[in-house]
Amino acid sequence: MKKIKVGGVPEHFNYPWHIAIEEKLFEKEGLEVEWIDFYGGTGELSQALKNNDIDIALMLTEGIVKEIIEGSDFKILQNYIASPLIWGIHVAANSSYKSISDLENTKAAISRYGSGSHLLAYINAKNQGWNTQELDFEVVNDLSGAVKALPDDDAQYFMWEHFTTKPLVDNGTFRRVGDCPSPWPCFVIAATDSFYKSNKNEVKKILSTLNSVTENFKDTHQLTEILAKKYQQKEKDVALWLEKTEWSQNQIKEETIKETQNQLFNLNLINKKLDFKDFIVKS
Repeated sequence: MKKIKVGGVPEHFNYPWHIAIEEKLFEKEGLEVEWIDFYGGTGELSQALKNNDIDIALMLTEGIVKEIIEGSDFKILQNYIASPLIWGIHVAANSSYKSISDLENTKAAISRYGSGSHLLAYINAKNQGWNTQELDFEVVNDLSGAVKALPDDDAQYFMWEHFTTKPLVDNGTFRRVGDCPSPWPCFVIAATDSFYKSNKNEVKKILSTLNSVTENFKDTHQLTEILAKKYQQKEKDVALWLEKTEWSQNQIKEETIKETQNQLFNLNLINKKLDFKDFIVKS
């Protein structure tokens, strides 16, 4: 049985993978799929993909677009989440910052350069009319790094998925001063081009199996309670998140790639644009 390693963030978006693994749906297709959690987000996942530590990654759209333009041998297998990511903008609970505008000229904590927390800080700055050339960053690796950095004043704000960080807002670690939705569908399923070319049939089986789960995922019996328990969330928060989230079973749209490239280019985060075909696998 062929073993395939899949990596993603330990967040509720990826629960369909766990269902497929637990119910041995991949095994029925002759595949052993191992899931690996990455707490450092898309930046860490990119590195793992380059190192062949994993075969498939669940990455943010903006992160993989930047990686491919910079020469990484990555390809988008398909879109995964069809809705935007809601990025909460967080400060230390006892800080004096009351609104997003108060954060101009302060330092953003990011998981690493090229990650969503890094790239979305530019989108937020543009939305606020700030000088994006003057943004300042502190690399904190992951959410637990931000929990230390903000109260220590090593950085003044941190952008991370709204619902994942909500327990830290509820318990008084962070205060959320606002949200910044990504301007595009947020997560894609990706692999290196070389892995895809050598494993086309296996990839096809994995996507088909996963898509059969995500298609009716919201109809799962007691889903809100299951997710609340697994991800230490309140049921009302999970219910709200489910309302806002849509899973995709299709390849990413050309207009999504165009919009992402345009925004990253205008922010000087990439220095060129590529054709749509350069981002996706040849079906």
